Amino acid sequence: MHIIEGLETLDAIDLEHQYGDGLESRSAVCVGVFDGVHLGHLRLIHELVELGSQQQAVPAVVTFRDHPDQLLRGKSPPLLVSIEHRLRLLRRAGVGRVLLLDFDADIRDLSARQFAERVLARGLRTRGLLLGYDSALGKDRQGNAASFEELGKELGFLVREADKLAVDDVPISSSRIRKAIQEGDLARAHRLLGRGPSAFGIVIEGDHRGTAMGYPTANLEPQSSVMPPQGVYAVDVLHDGELHPGVANLGTRPTFGDGEDSSPLLEVHLLDYNENLYSATLEIYYRAFLRAERPFATAEHLRAQISEDVQHARELLMA
Repeated sequence: MHIIEGLETLDAIDLEHQYGDGLESRSAVCVGVFDGVHLGHLRLIHELVELGSQQQAVPAVVTFRDHPDQLLRGKSPPLLVSIEHRLRLLRRAGVGRVLLLDFDADIRDLSARQFAERVLARGLRTRGLLLGYDSALGKDRQGNAASFEELGKELGFLVREADKLAVDDVPISSSRIRKAIQEGDLARAHRLLGRGPSAFGIVIEGDHRGTAMGYPTANLEPQSSVMPPQGVYAVDVLHDGELHPGVANLGTRPTFGDGEDSSPLLEVHLLDYNENLYSATLEIYYRAFLRAERPFATAEHLRAQISEDVQHARELLMA
């Protein structure tokens, strides 16, 4: 996936010079935050891929490193996934090009025409623009479907507007998914995301307590601040394209006095897996809540409970 970071970088490149006047130099574009890359986003990207095929252009997304509400309203909701995770999910969905922007005053003040000329026509060589349902682009949301259709006729790109997607007659939104995850409603979050709610991060060096008890763990600092309630979960672990069953503890390890005020750590034990995972990038999918995190009188009591947790997770995941 080709990632272009910033308007200045976009201004400096020449896709036609780089790729020639063919498919690789043209774009079919959709614009949005794509937080979570949820089921609604996936439906939109599916339409984008089809539009790219019809227009002989690369499916491309213009997205923002930070949420526009931070600048527009002075505060923004916590993002469901980190930018690194978002880019991975976009690539997995079929996006071939991403323009990654910081939503700053310069971006905010671009008129619909300026955006169409500078970003779409000149920068990305757009042949098709897919607008999300009831979306608007440009300063003061002046660029709606009708105005972009006129701009598209002038600048040489087709404009389409996607339909609204709902689950159980309720529109899919990042805010509803965020609420479901934070309340521990994994099934609801899964239904809205189109996949299990997950954590994403790089395995860091731990204190080897799990190894000493016979249950080595991969330790991650979750990159997203949107997490389910602390506790023990049956999980699936995606590593190098393969899924592995596991059991994970999300919390502050009270048995060892690490402190309730410390940042939550995700400790994951992969079932029947003994390879070194240090520095590996993992995606952890929460499958089922097993129990709340609690302190144990001794390490031996904790080891016995972990053994029960592992067996419970194995029964759930292997069923």
